[in-house]
Amino acid sequence: MTLSDVQSFVLGALQGLTEFLPVSSSAHLVIVPWLLGWRDPGLAYDVALHLGTLVALLVYYRRQWSDIARALVRPGARGAAEAGSRRLLVRLVVASVPGALVGFLLEEQAETVFRAPALIAVTLSVMGVVLLLADRWSPQKRTVGEMTVGGVLLIGLSQALAIFPGVSRSGATIAAGRIVGLRREEAANFSFMMATPIIAGAGLLEARKLAQAGIDSEIVTGFLASLVFSLIAIAALVRFVRTRTYAPFVWYRVVLATVIAWVVFARS
Repeated sequence: MTLSDVQSFVLGALQGLTEFLPVSSSAHLVIVPWLLGWRDPGLAYDVALHLGTLVALLVYYRRQWSDIARALVRPGARGAAEAGSRRLLVRLVVASVPGALVGFLLEEQAETVFRAPALIAVTLSVMGVVLLLADRWSPQKRTVGEMTVGGVLLIGLSQALAIFPGVSRSGATIAAGRIVGLRREEAANFSFMMATPIIAGAGLLEARKLAQAGIDSEIVTGFLASLVFSLIAIAALVRFVRTRTYAPFVWYRVVLATVIAWVVFARS
C-alpha cells in the first residue's frame, strides 16, 4: 500500500459520504489525491472502499432486502407485501442492467481517460445543473411502486452515465427519478437500493485483486471508514430531502468544479 492510516481514513470517509450524497465519489477520490499529491492507492484499496459502502447498504435497507428474499423463497405467496417486494426487485434489476453493461464495456476508459481533472470539472457542473432543474421543476407525486417501465429504464440509463467521474451515480439516478415524478425521498431510496447489485457485482469481479494484495491496516481502515460514513450519509440525505431540496449539493458541485478548473489553469 502507498497510504498512511490518516490518508486511508480520509479517503474511506470521502467514499462513504460522496457515494450517496449527489456530489460524485469518483470525482473526490481522483481530485483529493491530485490536489494533495498523494499516491494512487491501487485497485485493491478501491475494492475495499466499495465493499464498505455495500455493507452499509445491506445494513440500512436490511428490511427491504429481507422482504424481497422472503418473497423469492415463497413464490406461491400472493399477499400485497410479497407482490410489492417482487415488483421492487424487478424494477431494481431492470434499472441495474444499463449501468452494468456500460461499466463492463468502458472499464478501461473509466480508469484512464475519464479521470482527467478538467473533464471532472465539466461533468460536476453540468450534472449539477441537470439535478437542479429536475428537482425544481418536476412534480412530487409518485412512489417507486407507481413508476412505469419507461421511468425505470430512464433511471437505469442515467446510472450508466456514472462511468464519467463527476457525474455521480446517485446524482444522475436521483435526477432521473425526479424527472419521472418520484418524490425526493423515494428517488433517494430507489437510487441507493439500485446501487446494491451494481456495487456487489463490481466487488465480486474485483475481489480476487483484493485477495492477491492482502489485507493490511490501510485497507481495514478504509473499509471501516467507508462503512461508517456511508451509513451516516444515507440516513442524513434521506432525512434531509423529506423537507428540503437538493439545491445545496448543486451549489457545492459548482464551487468544487470552479476550484478544480482554477487549479488546472494555475498548473498549466
